Amino acid sequence: MKQLVCITPGQLEYQEGQQPEVKEGQSLLKIKRIGICGTDLHAYEGTQPFFNYPRILGHELAAEYVAGDAPGFKAGESVTIIPYFNCGKCIACRSGKPNCCTSIQVCGVHVDGGMREYLVVPSYSLLHGEGLSFDELALVEPLAIGAHGVRRAGVQPGEYVLVIGAGPIGLGIMEFARIAGGHVIAMDINEQRLQFCREKLQVAHTINAATDNAMQRLQEITNNDMPTVVIDATGSLKAINNAFQYMAHGARYVLVGLQKNEISFSHPEFHKREATLMSSRNATREDFDLVMQSMKKKLVNPATYITHRIAFDKVKDEFASWLKPETGVIKAMVELG
Repeated sequence: MKQLVCITPGQLEYQEGQQPEVKEGQSLLKIKRIGICGTDLHAYEGTQPFFNYPRILGHELAAEYVAGDAPGFKAGESVTIIPYFNCGKCIACRSGKPNCCTSIQVCGVHVDGGMREYLVVPSYSLLHGEGLSFDELALVEPLAIGAHGVRRAGVQPGEYVLVIGAGPIGLGIMEFARIAGGHVIAMDINEQRLQFCREKLQVAHTINAATDNAMQRLQEITNNDMPTVVIDATGSLKAINNAFQYMAHGARYVLVGLQKNEISFSHPEFHKREATLMSSRNATREDFDLVMQSMKKKLVNPATYITHRIAFDKVKDEFASWLKPETGVIKAMVELG
């Protein structure tokens, strides 16, 4: 079978691999769609933490079930996966947080992912397709990350929620903050993405951090209260450090985006707000279920995120271009036959 391997940062190579063998507790999938994620792009750049090379990328997957011992799954049915393979035994797993398992193996990050024709996964990671299209199924995982971040923040109806970063993960955060009843404020430095937020997601408040006076705009929007929830989806150290000043007194700040360096902030400014800082890692089955139900109820329409489509055998040539803002990419979708 054909597979695309990230050999080192900046180098992708097609290789011929053996169709994987299915062992007990595993299932074989035929890959149909692969969504390109920020994690994939950062891995290609060499800026992704928790990453080793060579690696087969790809964890936003839609597939056909081929064979295995997963109860209730039939050959030929559409599936997606929860791509965070956990041990089931550590303190996090025992506490109902398999998304931050101490020995987690994220598909396409710690172990080889789905950028190939066939993939074997633990049977416990499977989710039925629920009548959703392959495009929709490949978008469940990034939306689940957004839903998890909103759940971590505990967004309440009527709260102002500042979402920094209007890429695919940020868009998912905005969607589920809206569903939770929050008043969403989108912030980015890419006007094209902010326009997308206004037109496709009906986000009422957008701020271009590169050209607007962000503090002044936030004060105007919130009647000088400032946002009670701030969620970063940039993975930019500058943006993360800068956003501490945007918090209302008593606010929660959730880091969904990830970068490699140490963050810093003024302890007195943080302390006087009695602020809460937390990270949000991956997602749980509860989040995946919420996303799929929201899709079925038409509360979210993630197909609008897909700006680029490409055949699997063309990915190597196009991948680097998706790092360039001028290409206008929000979500690139790889198609296999």
